[in-house]
Amino acid sequence: MSIRPNLQPLLERSGLRPLRLSGRSLLPIVQGGMGIGVSAHRLAGHVASEGGVGTIAAVDLRRHHADLMERTRGLGFGAEAKAAIDAANLEALEREIRAAQRLSGGRGLLAVNVMRAVSEYAPYVKRAMESGIHAVVVGAGLPLDLPELAAEHPDVALVPILSDARGVQLVVRKWERKKRKPDAIVLEHPAHAGGHLGAASIADLNDPRFDFERAVPDTLAVLRAAGIADETPIIAAGGIRTLADIRRLQDLGASAVQIGTPFAVTTEGDAHPNFKRVLAEATDDEMLEFVSVAGLPARAVATPWLTAYLKAEPRLQAVAHVKARCTKVFDCLAQCGLRDGKVGWGQFCIDQQLAAALRGDVRRGLFFRGRGALPFGAQIRSVHELMVRLLGGDDAAPRMQEVTT
Repeated sequence: MSIRPNLQPLLERSGLRPLRLSGRSLLPIVQGGMGIGVSAHRLAGHVASEGGVGTIAAVDLRRHHADLMERTRGLGFGAEAKAAIDAANLEALEREIRAAQRLSGGRGLLAVNVMRAVSEYAPYVKRAMESGIHAVVVGAGLPLDLPELAAEHPDVALVPILSDARGVQLVVRKWERKKRKPDAIVLEHPAHAGGHLGAASIADLNDPRFDFERAVPDTLAVLRAAGIADETPIIAAGGIRTLADIRRLQDLGASAVQIGTPFAVTTEGDAHPNFKRVLAEATDDEMLEFVSVAGLPARAVATPWLTAYLKAEPRLQAVAHVKARCTKVFDCLAQCGLRDGKVGWGQFCIDQQLAAALRGDVRRGLFFRGRGALPFGAQIRSVHELMVRLLGGDDAAPRMQEVTT
């Protein structure tokens, strides 16, 4: 059985339909991929063990492995250093997938989220599939080449993250020529999600075409025209916090929802307790929208580092220039405002700032967060309790006393 037995009655009473994906009947709840290292094996494995979709964020996972960090310490610059660090991250990805598989107990479904914008995108996708992952989810760019990368793994579900029906139509048409269809579509609303946002500019975040009331029916129309609506579930993402939200989206035609921040702050979340505290205590008024190092809009908590950086950004952009020797040439974005000297793009190393957040450095970290009050307010609760709450069950569900690592 894919769903934890004690949650099956809750699902039935909730009135929600299960998510059908990869031949499995699942809770209609997908845990979003959150890097760096925020959603690694502990979080993904526990979400899958409940019967949902647990997602590992692929980028820079060596930071969860002391031996790999030691192996890649002090390598300096150049092709050899990059190759060693990239190899360590691929090894870390495989370790995390194997560990998540053990935690899941054979329930649910495990996915890996890979950003199309990172330079090591293709190796991450291939290693994840070789390691037995059930699904590959790709955002931060159009994954038009994903069918080729997955050619030797026809049973792995391919799931692009898009924000409107136009993007869905483009991907579906391109993939049709390659004899592959999306196994699901994550439809993410950029006005509510955290992290990198699927809009061209901050001014576009509230464009009506992203509203679920329009985007979900329009996407269904695209899928029907392609003859794949019955076999390609839509997973709505961004600002979803309650059973009522999930019901509303299923009524619109979505099959499931993707949720990020509420899972990031669970007991099993892979980040430092300080990270969870910052996200749990922040309000929508404390969110800042800014242009990220990849040139796209982003949303994060107004921490001391982010507030200071945005004040200094005009001066930093005025002197932006190509860096001859960037210390972060590994595992990087294919295009980077800091490294490539792109005026108008963020002038900071996103890997460095996200890594600081992962280890709980409140003064130096970049803490991505979606909009909306969290299901348990500022409390840190377990994945099981969150699942129960989202399914409309008893708020006093027993708390898990111990989290297996």
